[in-house]
Amino acid sequence: MNNRQFLTQLSGKCSIDEKQASEHVQTLVEVLQQVWHEGDAVSLSGFGVFEVKKKNERISVNPTTGVRMLVPPKLALSFKPSSVLKEKLR
Repeated sequence: MNNRQFLTQLSGKCSIDEKQASEHVQTLVEVLQQVWHEGDAVSLSGFGVFEVKKKNERISVNPTTGVRMLVPPKLALSFKPSSVLKEKLR
C-alpha cells in the first residue's frame, strides 16, 4: 500500500476528504518525530510501542578486503508489536 492508497482508505473510513486526511497524517508524523527527538517512547494501545534505542559503536570487518572499520554510535527507531496485533497477524 502506498501513501495515496493509505490516504484514500483513511479518508473513506473517517468520512473526510483526502486533503484533510493528509494533514492529519502529517500532523501525526510531526508529533511522533518531536516525541522521539526528546527520547521518549510512543505506546499505541492494541498496536505496539515505538522507541528510540542507542546503538553502541562497534568494529565491523569488510568480508571482501578484511579491513576493520569503526562504526560510530547511532540512534535507531525500533518497534515492538503488541500481543493483540501479533494475534491478528497469525
